Amino acid sequence: MSKHPLLPDDEPLTAEQAQAVWVGEMPTLTGRVEVADSDPEWPRLYEREAARLRALLGERVLALKHVGSTAVPGLPAKPIIDLDLSLADSADETAYVPILEGAGYRLVIREPDWHEHRMFKGPDTNINLHVWTLGSPEARRHLIFRDWLRTHGDDRQRYGELKRELAGRDFTYLHEYNNAKAPLIREIYARALAAYPVGNAVG
Repeated sequence: MSKHPLLPDDEPLTAEQAQAVWVGEMPTLTGRVEVADSDPEWPRLYEREAARLRALLGERVLALKHVGSTAVPGLPAKPIIDLDLSLADSADETAYVPILEGAGYRLVIREPDWHEHRMFKGPDTNINLHVWTLGSPEARRHLIFRDWLRTHGDDRQRYGELKRELAGRDFTYLHEYNNAKAPLIREIYARALAAYPVGNAVG
């Protein structure tokens, strides 16, 4: 059987690669990674942030989704709200960066060689705002992973337990924590994508 085209195959990031995509100095962790119990406030924080982004960007917003672990009820998570924002062209920073920066958002990551990904931190709520071009395979993966964990308790439990375990370790940079999660994430992706039709679109 051929490999599903959405199955990720990126190598773990090195410190040099991680630093290269940061706008400014890559921050070091000031303590262990915080992994909190699932909080019913997280979806409400997403809705508030989504409303603000839609008001700022209007018709530029082609898709806006709550992703990541805070979007999965019952899953422990870093208390940071992940949002996927899809635009016509995430590489066209002139179309949206000044608007977001004018409202207090801060561009922290720029990855022109990886799906033209951009990431912002928010003006108040602790968020990771990921910006993609509509149809990005990474944005599609995020939704598949989120929806699989929402409906498959065994994988949700295993992922939560791994995050709890990793939160007890010492890391210098956040990408090291993410690299440690990657093998289980790839395993879950393989199961999720095996049940996912290749040609199916994700909204």
